[in-house]
Amino acid sequence: MYVKIQQAMLIFLYGPDTFRSQKKLEETIKNYKKANKNGLSLKYFDGENFDLEDLLGETQTNSMFQNKKLLVLKNVFANKKFKEEFLEHNKKITKVDAIVLFYEAGEIDKRDRLFKLLQENSEVQEFELLSGDKLAAWAEEEIKNYGAAIEPEALKKLIIFVGSDLWQLENEVIKLVNYAKNRKIKTEDVDLLVRPKIENDIFETINSLAEKKKDKALFLIHKHLEKGDSPLYLLSMINFQFRNLLEIRDLIEKKLPYSGILKTSSLHPFVIKKTYQQAQKFSFPVLKKIYRKIFQIDLAIKTGKIEPETALDLLIADL
Repeated sequence: MYVKIQQAMLIFLYGPDTFRSQKKLEETIKNYKKANKNGLSLKYFDGENFDLEDLLGETQTNSMFQNKKLLVLKNVFANKKFKEEFLEHNKKITKVDAIVLFYEAGEIDKRDRLFKLLQENSEVQEFELLSGDKLAAWAEEEIKNYGAAIEPEALKKLIIFVGSDLWQLENEVIKLVNYAKNRKIKTEDVDLLVRPKIENDIFETINSLAEKKKDKALFLIHKHLEKGDSPLYLLSMINFQFRNLLEIRDLIEKKLPYSGILKTSSLHPFVIKKTYQQAQKFSFPVLKKIYRKIFQIDLAIKTGKIEPETALDLLIADL
């Protein structure tokens, strides 16, 4: 039976989007420093290098100026000893005059007893990976914060190239803003400066389809879905790669050597390298047929005729 915590203030920040959770952690510390004019006593505890007595000992150390204490506990879910002690003796925390902030990067098993305790007794904020419209809105807002703008197609390509990794996305935004200077960011800028982060699983999925191994392709797609990736994002990645395959296959059909494809194609050299061998596993008519099916599936999703996850399954089964 857990004891409802009354005095100690607990904050719980967690989730796989470490960019936004880290920013929230920094913002929280900054706000508490600003609010406490006598100063803020800040102490970090990380991973497996502490136990409950270390935490309680820090709360009992008084300064002559009675500074407010903010104790940041980072990635403690792997600290088995601390978890057991905290769950057994959490009553002691009711006597602590401090702010205790739990910061956990990555996924957490929500059946975990410590997770349930913190959910019941903390100010909680979860940071899931952004995708789809939310991810695009975040990127556009970041670009605006730097006093710049981006064309819609360039934004779409940027999201396809980078995905939900906000650490990389932020770096790419800074690069693009500095390059474009006083004009809108264009698709050519994205092609020139951003190295596409095409998931290896997407290439493997398409290889599986080329080899008629649909079970493996479905397994790889569902691995992404279980990880929390948006089905619309996965479809956009598949669409992006089959469009690339069509372009490269067309140039192969025209008997262009690899060096000629590098000069002629509008694609990033990294994408050409990854796509060239794969394109030889498909005929041009088959690629056209697949690309049409992807278009039809995308339209069915956008018009509400089918659920995105079901659409992915049907697409792969039908290829």
